[in-house]
Amino acid sequence: MHESEKIRVAVLRGGPSSEYEVSLKTGAAALAHIPRERFEPFDVFIDRAGVWYENGLARRPEVILRNAGVAFNALHGEWGEDGGVQEILDAFGARYTGSGRFASRLAMQKSFAKSVLEKYGVKTPVWRVLYRGDTVGDSAVALHRSFPQPSVIKPVGLGSSVGVSIVRTVQEIADALERAFAVSDTALVEEYIVGKEATVGVVEGFRGQELYSLLPIEIVPAEGSQFFDYDAKYGGQSQEICPGRFTAEESAELQKVAAHVHRTLGLRHYSRSDFILHQRRGMYFLEVNTLPGLTPESLLPKSLTAVGSSLSEFLEHVLDLAVAGK
Repeated sequence: MHESEKIRVAVLRGGPSSEYEVSLKTGAAALAHIPRERFEPFDVFIDRAGVWYENGLARRPEVILRNAGVAFNALHGEWGEDGGVQEILDAFGARYTGSGRFASRLAMQKSFAKSVLEKYGVKTPVWRVLYRGDTVGDSAVALHRSFPQPSVIKPVGLGSSVGVSIVRTVQEIADALERAFAVSDTALVEEYIVGKEATVGVVEGFRGQELYSLLPIEIVPAEGSQFFDYDAKYGGQSQEICPGRFTAEESAELQKVAAHVHRTLGLRHYSRSDFILHQRRGMYFLEVNTLPGLTPESLLPKSLTAVGSSLSEFLEHVLDLAVAGK
């Protein structure tokens, strides 16, 4: 293909988010693996203040997007996954990868997503939402008395397990609420379910299927880590087994529910859902990632490799979906 016929791809990375560093790595992976035969990717760095740069020069988003056929959204966390950058992209009529602004906002607000999914038969741990205006001490005492313990406390609108705590005592609950409220106006409290951790990627229109569920990955947290936290995700401290050590029935159910979550929340192009499998009580949905990481440590690239695909094939596929307006 002639150079001038290639589709220019603006790879958006960075951004005002707690997952800024991860986004830089996902963007770097996209820049390295987008097939150059058909596409011409270029780096669009967005700093922590939300200023966009192309070739080191600050430029308005509309100027950058005007010269791109499509945008690859490599942002994570707040603004990247909560509908913020999608709103900018929509305002300028840009085509882009990943979910639209409304679905992104719904999925990022974990309590809203759980409410919707529960209505459609998806089982989640018992949960409750608390607000920053609540008195932390009173909330901690009340939670300890009325809520199943141990429990998990996390900020409602962040990803990558940022600010997540597992708690058992009144003091641990109070401390965890303070940490959550330091980064979010609302906190989600969930029953802590002991079991095998699993995650399943979903890709639209892949290999001739409307929704193609990748093989479930089993996550074994590092010794001394109670769950798959931020350090375990990006510090190489956990063991990720793909395909996971699940029965055929468990794998099929995980893949089915991951596709159901993607469809029910109106997500687009790809997603990755996290689950816990209790030995007696069965499978629980935890949360969905609308823009899962593509770093060397990330799970989606590993599950692509396990089915004989590659990051390059995946990137070409989702870019084609975005260019086609799907």
